[in-house]
Amino acid sequence: QVQLVESGGGLVQAGGSLRLSCAASGRIFSSYAMGWFRQAPGKEREFVSVISRAGVSTYYADSVQGRFTISRDNAKNTVYLQMNSLKPEDTAVYYCAAKADAYPSHAYARPSEYDYWGQGTQVTVSS
Repeated sequence: QVQLVESGGGLVQAGGSLRLSCAASGRIFSSYAMGWFRQAPGKEREFVSVISRAGVSTYYADSVQGRFTISRDNAKNTVYLQMNSLKPEDTAVYYCAAKADAYPSHAYARPSEYDYWGQGTQVTVSS
């Protein structure tokens, strides 16, 4: 069992930055691929980014490519999402998720592929 707790959300103006964190407890963190998803009101949960177990491979949704950066610190059992040049359309609840028994470089982009989820953190970008 893995417990995930997100933090770092908030209200920011367009063009600003936020860094989300997701702290994990439970089984060995480094055995999980870690992903970030988001869900806006009335919309389906969508893929944002994923990072491989060792942090070697990263993938991004086209909508955030070049603006967001995912990283992880396996010594601290934490994954991060640095979000720059934020836009109002980035407004959503952001969730981190853990994928067990992950292949090293596979891009896990579907919510159904993940085993554990955090409770989410709200990000609101004002125009």
